[in-house]
Amino acid sequence: MASDGARKQFWKRSNSKLPGSIQHVYGAQHPPFDPLLHGTLLKSTAKMPTTPVKAKRVSTFQEFESNTSDAWDAGEDDDELLAMAAESLNSEVVMETANRVLRNHSQRQGRPTLQEGPGLQQKPRPEAEPPSPPSGDLRLVKSVSESHTSCPAESASDAAPLQRSQSLPHAATVTLGGTSDPSTLSSPALSEREASRLDKFKQLLAGPNTDLEELRKLSWSGIPKPVRPMTWKLLSGYLPANVDRRPATLQRKQKEYFAFIEHYYDSRNDEVHQDTYRQIHIDIPRMSPEALILQPKVTEIFERILFIWAIRHPASGYVQGINDLVTPFFVVFICEYIEAEEVDTVDVSGVPAEVLRNIEADTYWCMSKLLDGIQDNYTFAQPGIQMKVKMLEELVSRIDEQVHRHLDQHEVRYLQFAFRWMNNLLMREVPLRCTIRLWDTYQSEPEGFSHFHLYVCAAFLVRWRKEILEEKDFQELLLFLQNLPTAHWDDEDISLLLAEAYRLKFAFADAPNHYKK
Repeated sequence: MASDGARKQFWKRSNSKLPGSIQHVYGAQHPPFDPLLHGTLLKSTAKMPTTPVKAKRVSTFQEFESNTSDAWDAGEDDDELLAMAAESLNSEVVMETANRVLRNHSQRQGRPTLQEGPGLQQKPRPEAEPPSPPSGDLRLVKSVSESHTSCPAESASDAAPLQRSQSLPHAATVTLGGTSDPSTLSSPALSEREASRLDKFKQLLAGPNTDLEELRKLSWSGIPKPVRPMTWKLLSGYLPANVDRRPATLQRKQKEYFAFIEHYYDSRNDEVHQDTYRQIHIDIPRMSPEALILQPKVTEIFERILFIWAIRHPASGYVQGINDLVTPFFVVFICEYIEAEEVDTVDVSGVPAEVLRNIEADTYWCMSKLLDGIQDNYTFAQPGIQMKVKMLEELVSRIDEQVHRHLDQHEVRYLQFAFRWMNNLLMREVPLRCTIRLWDTYQSEPEGFSHFHLYVCAAFLVRWRKEILEEKDFQELLLFLQNLPTAHWDDEDISLLLAEAYRLKFAFADAPNHYKK
């Protein structure tokens, strides 16, 4: 008997190390409490010394509670807290804990910053992180479903063309929560979250060596405007992570770019290069937004950037579509020096010439970094785009067979509408402000412009499934796909699109095989 008692004491002491035992997770979610598996923890036997065990258990729970006090900021899972308490406490302690939780919850509800309801109260940390790959953890699914049921108004507004599946990654859902309701944009709670995220960015960027992996996680959900220029330069690989090396790198790269200008730009009228320059000169006025592009200073800057890039990359040279990729970088970098409510109406007339020179060089190098990863899109016959369009067709046939079959029945070929999606990275399909938000995530994703873009295009097509299925004529269907109604899109729409693309990336990770991670 003594040996049996010792054995029991041994297993009690070692319970945290047993396979399948309950492990406390320091966050807003906890492992489900199963009374069938852990019923022995609830049994009170006369053989066990009552007082010492109670004191020990209460102490342990109080330590756990103090270590995870931030977990209850989300305003959820009070029932799970009780389950954790019931695991090791008697009814008196459980009721005392429950009353304390209810009092705290009532106090939180009285605060003006938490009036949005528990479904909208998000922890800052998950919002700043990129979505984590689904790993079979049902707690992620539970979190999504709870957020829907706890806030009907939000669910109704988000139910829209992109249906958020319950298998949507948790962090991606939090991304949507930050911007899904326009009425909350000016609320103190949202401003506090935004300020918290901005502070995290500033702390990362100010360190002696920026943690690029952590920066990518923060950037996936969107980059605050004040830190976007520096963040893009780091994520693109233009600037080093070491803060002391950045000024010298900037000076060297800017000097190198203007050496290219001095060496090559006068040759634009030579017979061998005049066709390239003429095509660039024709294409720039066709770009958008017109209010920006038609400013003479901007036109000259874009002409130099595109011509120098074409001369220095003879394998592809200049190809229509490359010109659009200059705009986001230029707008983001110049907004560091001017105040503009809308990126479409940026006016560079008041920007000093020296600042414009530096922005021009920075834009050239960042665009070059982007194109290095997708240059096969622009080589002869554009094989990269041909391959991606074919893969998009294969992916859509698996995602939504009805839409795929409808396009096929009306003889609409993917190349007829999706070529431009790949060639211009959707820049002709969505407003510039949406492109900038989209590129925040692209630069945070591994191979975002080359691989993740495929899933964004698939989600973008399926987003319009209702309208597509209603069109019964080839000409009307193709015209719709080439002129999608996105003029009023904003960050909320892009967040929904990215979340759906992320879900597709892992739900269909085995197809196409070229995109298998």
